[in-house]
Amino acid sequence: MYQALLIFHSATRWLVLLSLAYSVFRAYKGYSGGHTFTKQDDTVRHVTATVAHIQLMIGFTLYFQSPIIKYFWEHFREAVRIGDSAFFGLIHMFFMFVAIMLISIGSALAKRQTAHHLKFRIMLLWFSVALIVILALIPWPFSPLAGRPFVRFF
Repeated sequence: MYQALLIFHSATRWLVLLSLAYSVFRAYKGYSGGHTFTKQDDTVRHVTATVAHIQLMIGFTLYFQSPIIKYFWEHFREAVRIGDSAFFGLIHMFFMFVAIMLISIGSALAKRQTAHHLKFRIMLLWFSVALIVILALIPWPFSPLAGRPFVRFF
């Protein structure tokens, strides 16, 4: 079960990035062009938030089942000084949660607006900040915090 979740998690993280980047693109295009907020724009907003929430649930499930995280919490004083361990034990999980909250807030605020330009502006602002947080805290192969390959083959 844990291995299956890892594989699904690997696939959905790219889906989160793609949907979020596409949402930011559409919000920018709509806001800067003075377009009407269409049903398709609303669907993109909703799908992005939904995919992000699914990824959050998978991430939390993996987090609490991970042997690395169990070791981290059992040996906190030692593990917090180890770069990879501290990154995955605290930093990555916390900031990804923050990013999902930014997406949720932005989605909810945009949904409640009546003016089209405000819907686009809110989506652009909140989703862009979330995208920046996610991109900064991904364990890229070149990251000084914790490196992982782009695609892992299990």
